[in-house]
Amino acid sequence: MISSPFSTQSEPQSPSASTPGDTIQLTGLKAYGYIGALPEEKVLGQWFGVDLTLWVDLSRAADSDDLADTCDYRRIITAIEHLVQTAKFDLIERLAGAIAEISFNDDPRIQQVRVKVAKLAVPIANFNGQIAVEITRRRA
Repeated sequence: MISSPFSTQSEPQSPSASTPGDTIQLTGLKAYGYIGALPEEKVLGQWFGVDLTLWVDLSRAADSDDLADTCDYRRIITAIEHLVQTAKFDLIERLAGAIAEISFNDDPRIQQVRVKVAKLAVPIANFNGQIAVEITRRRA
Protein backbone atom coordinates (compact mmCIF):
# COMPACT_ATOMS: atom_id res chain seq x y z
CA MET A 1 0.00 0.00 0.00
CA ILE A 2 1.25 3.47 -0.86
CA SER A 3 1.22 5.90 2.03
CA SER A 4 0.03 9.41 1.29
CA PRO A 5 0.60 12.74 3.03
CA PHE A 6 -3.03 13.58 2.26
CA SER A 7 -5.87 12.63 4.58
CA THR A 8 -8.78 10.51 3.39
CA GLN A 9 -12.21 12.04 3.73
CA SER A 10 -15.45 10.22 3.13
CA GLU A 11 -17.44 13.48 3.16
CA PRO A 12 -16.43 16.88 1.82
CA GLN A 13 -15.31 19.20 4.56
CA SER A 14 -17.19 22.41 5.18
CA PRO A 15 -15.29 25.62 4.57
CA SER A 16 -13.10 26.84 7.40
CA ALA A 17 -10.11 29.09 7.90
CA SER A 18 -7.81 26.27 6.76
CA THR A 19 -10.03 25.14 3.89
CA PRO A 20 -11.45 28.04 1.89
CA GLY A 21 -14.94 27.84 0.46
CA ASP A 22 -13.67 28.88 -2.96
CA THR A 23 -13.39 26.17 -5.59
CA ILE A 24 -12.20 25.65 -9.12
CA GLN A 25 -14.23 22.98 -10.89
CA LEU A 26 -12.93 21.08 -13.89
CA THR A 27 -15.73 18.99 -15.38
CA GLY A 28 -16.16 16.79 -18.40
CA LEU A 29 -12.50 15.89 -18.95
CA LYS A 30 -12.28 12.83 -21.23
CA ALA A 31 -9.27 10.70 -22.05
CA TYR A 32 -8.69 7.25 -23.53
CA GLY A 33 -6.70 4.83 -21.42
CA TYR A 34 -5.89 1.22 -20.63
CA ILE A 35 -6.93 1.01 -16.98
CA GLY A 36 -8.95 -1.91 -15.68
CA ALA A 37 -8.83 -5.31 -14.05
CA LEU A 38 -10.01 -7.22 -17.13
CA PRO A 39 -7.47 -8.23 -19.79
CA GLU A 40 -9.52 -6.68 -22.60
CA GLU A 41 -9.52 -3.32 -20.79
CA LYS A 42 -5.72 -3.37 -20.76
CA VAL A 43 -5.53 -4.26 -24.46
CA LEU A 44 -8.48 -2.49 -26.08
CA GLY A 45 -8.73 0.44 -23.68
CA GLN A 46 -11.73 2.64 -23.01
CA TRP A 47 -12.85 6.21 -22.43
CA PHE A 48 -12.69 7.72 -18.96
CA GLY A 49 -14.40 10.83 -17.66
CA VAL A 50 -12.95 12.98 -14.88
CA ASP A 51 -14.51 15.73 -12.80
CA LEU A 52 -12.25 17.56 -10.36
CA THR A 53 -13.01 20.15 -7.68
CA LEU A 54 -10.08 22.06 -6.18
CA TRP A 55 -10.53 23.97 -2.94
CA VAL A 56 -8.22 26.97 -3.12
CA ASP A 57 -8.48 30.51 -1.80
CA LEU A 58 -9.36 32.64 -4.84
CA SER A 59 -9.63 35.98 -3.04
CA ARG A 60 -6.24 37.28 -4.16
CA ALA A 61 -6.86 36.37 -7.81
CA ALA A 62 -10.32 37.92 -7.63
CA ASP A 63 -8.69 41.22 -6.63
CA SER A 64 -5.57 41.12 -8.82
CA ASP A 65 -6.82 39.51 -12.06
CA ASP A 66 -3.36 37.87 -12.24
CA LEU A 67 -2.88 34.22 -13.22
CA ALA A 68 0.03 33.96 -10.77
CA ASP A 69 -2.46 34.46 -7.92
CA THR A 70 -4.53 31.39 -8.73
CA CYS A 71 -4.15 27.74 -9.65
CA ASP A 72 -3.23 27.34 -13.32
CA TYR A 73 -5.57 24.46 -14.08
CA ARG A 74 -4.17 24.00 -17.60
CA ARG A 75 -1.19 22.13 -16.11
CA ILE A 76 -3.47 19.87 -14.09
CA ILE A 77 -5.65 19.08 -17.12
CA THR A 78 -2.58 18.16 -19.17
CA ALA A 79 -1.21 15.99 -16.34
CA ILE A 80 -4.56 14.17 -15.92
CA GLU A 81 -4.82 13.47 -19.64
CA HIS A 82 -1.26 12.12 -19.69
CA LEU A 83 -1.90 9.97 -16.61
CA VAL A 84 -5.05 8.39 -18.05
CA GLN A 85 -3.33 7.73 -21.37
CA THR A 86 -0.22 6.12 -19.85
CA ALA A 87 -1.16 4.59 -16.47
CA LYS A 88 -1.42 0.82 -16.11
CA PHE A 89 -3.62 0.66 -13.00
CA ASP A 90 -6.14 -2.10 -12.39
CA LEU A 91 -8.61 0.07 -10.49
CA ILE A 92 -10.22 3.42 -11.15
CA GLU A 93 -9.94 3.98 -7.40
CA ARG A 94 -6.16 4.09 -7.86
CA LEU A 95 -6.54 6.42 -10.82
CA ALA A 96 -8.65 8.78 -8.69
CA GLY A 97 -6.00 8.72 -5.95
CA ALA A 98 -3.25 9.48 -8.45
CA ILE A 99 -5.25 12.44 -9.80
CA ALA A 100 -5.60 13.79 -6.27
CA GLU A 101 -1.82 13.47 -5.79
CA ILE A 102 -1.14 15.27 -9.09
CA SER A 103 -3.39 18.12 -8.02
CA PHE A 104 -1.74 18.58 -4.62
CA ASN A 105 1.73 18.34 -6.11
CA ASP A 106 0.93 20.94 -8.77
CA ASP A 107 0.04 23.79 -6.42
CA PRO A 108 0.66 24.09 -2.67
CA ARG A 109 -2.33 26.45 -2.36
CA ILE A 110 -4.78 23.61 -3.07
CA GLN A 111 -6.16 22.53 0.30
CA GLN A 112 -8.68 19.88 -0.72
CA VAL A 113 -9.72 17.99 -3.84
CA ARG A 114 -12.70 15.95 -4.92
CA VAL A 115 -12.08 13.58 -7.82
CA LYS A 116 -14.73 11.67 -9.74
CA VAL A 117 -13.55 9.12 -12.29
CA ALA A 118 -16.02 7.30 -14.53
CA LYS A 119 -15.70 4.46 -17.00
CA LEU A 120 -17.85 5.80 -19.81
CA ALA A 121 -18.45 2.46 -21.57
CA VAL A 122 -18.19 -0.40 -19.10
CA PRO A 123 -17.37 -3.83 -20.55
CA ILE A 124 -20.23 -5.59 -18.72
CA ALA A 125 -22.86 -7.47 -20.69
CA ASN A 126 -26.33 -5.88 -20.74
CA PHE A 127 -25.15 -2.83 -18.77
CA ASN A 128 -25.44 0.48 -20.58
CA GLY A 129 -24.62 2.81 -17.70
CA GLN A 130 -21.40 4.19 -16.30
CA ILE A 131 -19.36 3.15 -13.29
CA ALA A 132 -17.78 5.93 -11.25
CA VAL A 133 -15.83 6.44 -8.05
CA GLU A 134 -15.53 9.69 -6.17
CA ILE A 135 -12.93 10.49 -3.55
CA THR A 136 -12.20 13.53 -1.42
CA ARG A 137 -8.73 14.26 -0.05
CA ARG A 138 -7.52 17.09 2.11
CA ARG A 139 -3.94 18.25 2.44
CA ALA A 140 -2.63 17.03 5.80
